Amino acid sequence: MTETSQDRNSIVVRFAGDSGDGVQLLGSQFVASTATAGNDFATFPDFPAEIRAPAGTTFGVSAFQINLGSRRITTAGDAPDVLVAFNPAALKVNLPLLSDGALILLNTDSFNPKNLGRAGFEQDPRGSEHLSGYRVLEMDMGKLTLEAVKPFGLPKSDASRCKNFWSLGVLLWMFDRELEPIAEWIEQKFAGKETIRDSNMAALKAGHAYGETAELELSATLPQLGIAPATFPAGEYRNVTGTEALALGLAAGGELADRPVLFCSYPITPASPLLHRLSRLGELNIGVFQAEDEIAAACAAIGASYGGAIGVTSSSGPGIALKTEAIGLAISAEIPLVVVNSQRGGPSTGLPTKTEQSDLYQAVYGRNGDAPVPVLGARSPGDCFEVAVEAVRIAVRHMTPVLLLTDGYLANAAEPWALPDMQGFEPIRSEPAPGREELFERDPETLARPWVAPGTPDLMHRIGGLETDFLTGDISYDAENHQRMTQMRADKVTAVARFIPEQVPELGDTEGKVAVVGWGSSYGALNRAVRTLSNPEVAHIHIRYLNPFPPNLGDLLGGFEHILVPEMNMGQLSTLLRDRLELHPTSLPKVTGQPFRVAEILAAITKHLPRRAQRIGTTALQESQP
Repeated sequence: MTETSQDRNSIVVRFAGDSGDGVQLLGSQFVASTATAGNDFATFPDFPAEIRAPAGTTFGVSAFQINLGSRRITTAGDAPDVLVAFNPAALKVNLPLLSDGALILLNTDSFNPKNLGRAGFEQDPRGSEHLSGYRVLEMDMGKLTLEAVKPFGLPKSDASRCKNFWSLGVLLWMFDRELEPIAEWIEQKFAGKETIRDSNMAALKAGHAYGETAELELSATLPQLGIAPATFPAGEYRNVTGTEALALGLAAGGELADRPVLFCSYPITPASPLLHRLSRLGELNIGVFQAEDEIAAACAAIGASYGGAIGVTSSSGPGIALKTEAIGLAISAEIPLVVVNSQRGGPSTGLPTKTEQSDLYQAVYGRNGDAPVPVLGARSPGDCFEVAVEAVRIAVRHMTPVLLLTDGYLANAAEPWALPDMQGFEPIRSEPAPGREELFERDPETLARPWVAPGTPDLMHRIGGLETDFLTGDISYDAENHQRMTQMRADKVTAVARFIPEQVPELGDTEGKVAVVGWGSSYGALNRAVRTLSNPEVAHIHIRYLNPFPPNLGDLLGGFEHILVPEMNMGQLSTLLRDRLELHPTSLPKVTGQPFRVAEILAAITKHLPRRAQRIGTTALQESQP
């Protein structure tokens, strides 16, 4: 059976196995192949919370999902059409996610009584109703991989690790992909490890050859799936994760401001990859500092900004909580600081490897002493670049900390990214005070005081966390001055709205029945749902500027009968819309640690439409199912 590009314009593939099965590496190389083939795509690496869970257990399953197609792709897909399962636990965890009639590639080498028991199967699912309704192809990946790499003399444990490349070879055949780009990557990656290089290469080619053989002998079972290339606007593209785009955006912000960037951080999931990425960008005038704890990291970044560099610190929710007092110090001292929060699920330790949008309250309200800051939210991996530049711009222009919200999904997900034309970005300017009398004289538009580095002749000054006099910067305990300074700090954040663009719908008109309003990484699912529904009465509005809101946001949302707010928390943006704009949205919360599915959004939208439109929406919902 052969499915060609005419059969469908997108397909969802998911790989799953133990953490040691190389699932993420398999996924990343399949992404590289997809990019080379010219497809649009979006990915979702799904990590287990346990660093090294017992082999074969369900809570140790690592997965990687990719949605690829010839159309515009904005999500990693609702339900996989193809599942590659390396063991019974991977099958059990992912079976409920699959689309009807999905193709399952099973590694039969792992289906033994021990692994079946660890996965919680009372009997082998291959002989039961568990797999009815699916197309199942059983492959002894372990045995076939060992045979392929036998000439290279690897120990059995090391040889079995090559099965991810064996399965990649099968997939490259299934999707009619070239072997050469992956072979070149193997040559470069393992250049100094000849045995490992040659073994992985042999496994890759053996898997591809298996596909070719199966085409002749098992053509009714093993399909070849063709997806036509997507059409992209003209430009130069590269595959980018949110972490990579964020790192490049921070570097670009430093270049636009003509100042060095010092990134100060402490390791925490899922924020740590940003430290790793920036550590490789020293040629772009980026310095990195791994501190002994979260508080030290924030204070070091403040020290960098005090010295005239652009200080950046990063963490996830628990670490941001520890940085809170230091952020207040930067607000009081009026120092630019970029704080990146890669959100994760739950309070305390929570769900470290699962995604959530539950730190919006923390970002907007979470400090002592009426200490507001601007808050931005990135919506996609590529968007992290522009949001990082904008965070640097606001921090410097208004001399204030800025909180940039991303999350675990955005940090690890990947998509094609058009390299930006940096000529289109305005320089980020900051002017020092011309004289001592103007040292604390604020710009009337931005309310920013001058940025003066220590050691500047005749402009020596002192700043800190104690309240300062509005005019002189000296320490002040005067009641009326504190009132004035508190109001100034609030007005400084309000002033940001003068410089940001008006809010416009991503899809749809400026008035109608339903506005689907979101922020952050929910963008893809919301956009696809509204696009699928194709109802002129439904619009998608996505908010980048979360504090302050764009100045026209209230009027725009006031033009709709219903405001639906899907978000991966218990309704935090809904609360902000009620608090700031006196609106009454309908919240659609989700806190499962997984991104929204398009079907969930479609079902929620149609509840607010007239009956005829509901029927159309139901049809769109059915058609959206794989």
